[in-house]
Amino acid sequence: MLNLNPTPPLMPDPLLQVRHLSVEFHTRAGITHAVTDVSFDLYPGETLGIVGESGSGKSVTCSALLRLLPSPPARISPQATALCEGGAYDLLRLPEREHRRLRGSYISTIFQDPMSSLNPCICIGDQVAEPLVIHRGYSWRRARELAVEELERTGIPRARERASAYPHEFSGGMRQRVMIAMALITRPRILIADEPTTALDVTVQKQVLDLLDTRRRELGTAVILITHDLGVVRQYAQRIQVMYAGSIIESAPAAELLEHPRHAYTRALMESCPTPELKGRPLPIIPGFPPTLREPVRGCSFRPRNTLGHPELCLTQHTPELVEISPGHLVRSCPGCLLP
Repeated sequence: MLNLNPTPPLMPDPLLQVRHLSVEFHTRAGITHAVTDVSFDLYPGETLGIVGESGSGKSVTCSALLRLLPSPPARISPQATALCEGGAYDLLRLPEREHRRLRGSYISTIFQDPMSSLNPCICIGDQVAEPLVIHRGYSWRRARELAVEELERTGIPRARERASAYPHEFSGGMRQRVMIAMALITRPRILIADEPTTALDVTVQKQVLDLLDTRRRELGTAVILITHDLGVVRQYAQRIQVMYAGSIIESAPAAELLEHPRHAYTRALMESCPTPELKGRPLPIIPGFPPTLREPVRGCSFRPRNTLGHPELCLTQHTPELVEISPGHLVRSCPGCLLP
């Protein structure tokens, strides 16, 4: 019997169980099937890396959990569930008032662009303090004190003084540190980091990711790290989930997947990462473009771009199933994409 989400030995109970999540966008141009039948578990204190090209459905998946997709045009499948705390509540079924209570306290997020996420008219200290006022009932005076302490923990120099500054007075790396402080000040159980190092230079990227990982270990927060950079998940994720064309292509513990990728798309992603060995040679690329998802994909979605497997063997009439090929390692069982 197919087990879509096997629990690793000796692992605690999942903190979040997502099952059969599909998202469609109904527009004048037609229906876009952005996410199709996505299921996964998130365990306490771990980092789950979700990787894939732009448009693969990574951010839409997590925005659906946060209920941040406008409806219409977005529609979440009625059979989808996102159970927390052993089924105590379903993030996709809670009344909006209850979900707003959890969003920012139980589950928080760090968005891609901190400049567009921070309010330019409110000082940094008040923005970091606001979640404590809203979700914990603190006074503004007490919340501001705790905000300064959180800014200090995230490496903001002269935090008490800088708390009175505005977002435009901070660099990109400092703004991202502020976003981390805002997300973690309520000590959430789950943190979604959506491309948290976009537009930062390499040195600052590492500083921000190291900070995020340190705070995860200190607080025991489970992190969903969304990225297109396999180099990032190689260093920080305990498990990796690869998405393509709105579906999970491969999922495994990080070491297992990086050492033994079994799907042609996963291996193509890995080979397209720059390495010192490639100096002076053209960087390998994945030819073509992902499907538009205006129509449900029939057969193997990666077949037109498959150069590492055997595209002539790819399924054309039905979607490959996600099967477990070794403990905790799941992959789409397409004969043309499954690699030894």
